[in-house]
Parts: sequence; structure tokens; C-alpha cells
Amino acid sequence: MNRLFRDYLRGPARQADALYILGDLFEAWIGDDDHNAFNEEIVAELAAASAAGLAISLLHGNRDFLLGADFAQRSGCTLLPDPYVLSLPTWQFVLSHGDALCTEDGDYQAFRAEVRRPEWQAAFLGRSLAERQQIAGRMRDVSIMGKQQKSMASMDLNPAATDDFLREHGYATFIHGHTHQPARHDHIVDGIHVERWVLADWHEDQGEFLSWDGEQLQRQLLR
Repeated sequence: MNRLFRDYLRGPARQADALYILGDLFEAWIGDDDHNAFNEEIVAELAAASAAGLAISLLHGNRDFLLGADFAQRSGCTLLPDPYVLSLPTWQFVLSHGDALCTEDGDYQAFRAEVRRPEWQAAFLGRSLAERQQIAGRMRDVSIMGKQQKSMASMDLNPAATDDFLREHGYATFIHGHTHQPARHDHIVDGIHVERWVLADWHEDQGEFLSWDGEQLQRQLLR
């Protein structure tokens, strides 16, 4: 388990009222019955933080879209729809993993549509754990090879689709991940200024999270 994430759950996270995880918490999640040591340690840490009073909510990512009810029950997490509008007393946010807006990557969008179908998921989860591990490994290899042949622009959020998304969600501050390009973007949509925040990846020696103090968002760095 990533030491920084464990330390975060045991420390800074418990000073917050709520924690929102916007997908890809796991490198791959092939079913709630995959009780490998890494998965179980993360589930246990989430459950401990939840039992201590931290409200934890989670959106599916493109790597852990099979997180299900058993995971939610054991970890104490609430699974949210994507996108999710978060209305707080002083501000409104819209949260998403972000991959649905990468509309220029047609191959990925076709893959995403296929694996999100209930029929595909039922068939996949009906296979043995060993079979699912092999399939997930092949899918990961194909994904890595595909990224090497694509431009960064095609794997980023489409500007027009993003503006439509911001318009549809009332110009709320937009927070997402997926692109591996952490930044704060300023959008002008229908003459209205809207912020878009992109989350950073977590590594063995560095992690980063966003915090809201009731007035502003801030990036917090962990080492």
C-alpha cells in the first residue's frame, strides 16, 4: 500500500468533514471478490477512517469501474454517480473522474461504453478470478501501447465538450482527475468565469490533495 495514502487517511483526512475520491484509487479492480493483500489493506484503512467519523465518497474511474456494493459496505465508502454535484453552504462544485469528456479519443470512448454496460460487467464478473486477472493484464498492456500512439491533446478533455459540461452544471467549479496533468484552468463560458481543477497522481514519494476551507480551494502536498 502507498505509505503516503495510509498516512493521509490516518492524519490530514481526519481533520476534514468529508473526503471525495474521484476514481482510479486502484490500479485495477477486477471485482469485489479480489481479496489480495494490497486491496485488503486499502479497504481496511478506508474502513478505519470511516469508523473514526470521516465521510468518504468515491466515484468510479477508468481503472476501478467495477467497485461495487460489497466494497462499499466493507470500506464504509459511498459510491457516487459521475458526475456528482456537491453543494456546500458557501460554494458549489461538480465532481467527475473526467474521462467521459475526452471525446477526441474515439477508441477509448468505445471501450468505455462497452465495459460500462451491465451485460459486459456481468459476463466479466462471471469468469474466474484467474481469468479476470489475465484479461485485466492484457487490457492494461493494450492501454499502455495505445497511449504511446496518441497525442496528449487527444487524451485531454475536449474544450467544447467541457464548456457544455460547465454550462449544463450551472457553471460550478469543476474538479476531476484522469488526465495526469494537474493544473488550475480558467474557463469563460457565456461570459462567466469558471475554474477547473485537475488532480495530481500519487507516487511513492509524493502525494497531493485539494482542500476547501469554506472560502477557497488549496493544493496540499504530502511527502
